[in-house]
Amino acid sequence: MVKKKRPDEVITEAEPVAIEESTATDHLHMSLEEIKGYDGVIGYILRNSTSASIDLKDPTKIIDYAILSSSALDSGKELSELFDLGNITHTIVEGQNAKVLSLVLSQNKISVFMEKDADHERILQRLRRI
Repeated sequence: MVKKKRPDEVITEAEPVAIEESTATDHLHMSLEEIKGYDGVIGYILRNSTSASIDLKDPTKIIDYAILSSSALDSGKELSELFDLGNITHTIVEGQNAKVLSLVLSQNKISVFMEKDADHERILQRLRRI
């Protein structure tokens, strides 16, 4: 929460995090660790209002994948609004060699990076069971 006291002064206050939210995030981490073991999965990024986790097989690409993750989620939202598509449930960006599945689950922004021939439907179904 951000409160403005004067035009030149901003105070930021941390919101208390509910225990249930923490437990849900832990469960999500365990599920992503399972997904990371699927054939063709390169890694994942999990972000929420209090933390971020990045687990990639090639750590030299962390910055590139973080930008891709954020851009995929933002672009999906913008396209939805621009073309009046309604709520976007997930976004898949596919390149020549790899693809990324991005979605938001309970305030958690998730991107799973995988090889082009990996089964993104299996991953999506696994994430939706959380």
